[in-house]
Amino acid sequence: MSTISHKQYVEANLRLEELLKEVDNNTPEDSPLSKELIEVSDIIEQYEEIHFPMGLPTLQEMIELRMFEMGLKRKDLAALLNTSASRISDYLNGKREITLKVAKALHQKLNIDSDIILQ
Repeated sequence: MSTISHKQYVEANLRLEELLKEVDNNTPEDSPLSKELIEVSDIIEQYEEIHFPMGLPTLQEMIELRMFEMGLKRKDLAALLNTSASRISDYLNGKREITLKVAKALHQKLNIDSDIILQ
């Protein structure tokens, strides 16, 4: 895999904009424009993986996301994790490290990936 230059990345983005005006869900996958759209998207993806790596979300971001998804307030989360609301605030504000017990509960009850918990 060769390295994509910034110039190639910019050109790919410009071409992508043009292709998106011409290709839609009704365009056959084997059409030249659909194939070019995939190639251009691959160039952009390769460049962005190197130059703009996303990384994992923080534990605080994941907890807040799960709270939103599950409709939980801090006191609800505290009850679910068998701790206090003030302790939850400390975790979310980065004032306190989570305990092993809370880490297990986050993994089991909120389905937060262990890689995120341990980072």
